[in-house]
Amino acid sequence: MTAGLSLSLGLLAFIIVTAAMGVRQVPQGNKWVIERLGKFNISLQPGLNFIIPYVDKVAYKVTTKDIVLDIPSQEVITKDNAVLVTNAVAYINILSPEKAVYGVEDYKLAIRTLVQTSLRSILGEMSLDDALSSRDHIKAKLKAAISDDIADWGITLKTVEIQDINPSGTMQHAMEEQASAERQRRATVTRADGDKQAAILEAEGKLEASRREAEAQIVLAKSSQRAIEFVTEAIGDRELPVTYLLGEKYIQSIEKLSESPNAKSVVFPADIPAAIQGLMGKK
Repeated sequence: MTAGLSLSLGLLAFIIVTAAMGVRQVPQGNKWVIERLGKFNISLQPGLNFIIPYVDKVAYKVTTKDIVLDIPSQEVITKDNAVLVTNAVAYINILSPEKAVYGVEDYKLAIRTLVQTSLRSILGEMSLDDALSSRDHIKAKLKAAISDDIADWGITLKTVEIQDINPSGTMQHAMEEQASAERQRRATVTRADGDKQAAILEAEGKLEASRREAEAQIVLAKSSQRAIEFVTEAIGDRELPVTYLLGEKYIQSIEKLSESPNAKSVVFPADIPAAIQGLMGKK
């Protein structure tokens, strides 16, 4: 092989390699940042692109797809000194790759730190009950707090979600004890109210029974009075009917007495009319 042929082959190979170095095919969903002699020159769009070999180089390959950033768990102290453990997830999209790679050293670390500090600040202004029941409110404030800051890096925040927001282990134990004490207090109050109502109803029942009994006694007394008046009017000055009625009652009493298991003997007077007259106070 002659020297001229070797030189020609070497030159051809150099041309082919140089041409290949000047052609770049960027995949869909990516942008490549090109530096020319160490300085930013252009961002290559997806598809076939041409650069100047040996002068331009691909410095960064940046995805334009949505990026999911997991925000680590952290402890946060609320306004009422309660300790919460919370974490989040952020969805971002890079609009300007050159700003993302040149505006901040590590945009992922920067966004994670920004979300954590903003979340601590937001929860620190809320009470425990508000923090546990206001996820949408926290999400809106968190998104508003960091959107402007990351826009300077050519990044947009699509959304941020609060994954977990729970009291710490010690706080959960204290809340359980508080809830148990509250349940016991309510049970005691309910039981006391029940006893009070029962006592009131019992007293009212006794009062009503006494009132009814008194009314019944009055009715019986009036009935007896009316019966005595009728008997008095019917008998007048005659003793025989009275003697007959008293004798009948006397005999009924003797019969009941004789039926009693405690009765040992029953004594009948010899002269029942005389005995009845004696009861009436007459001789």
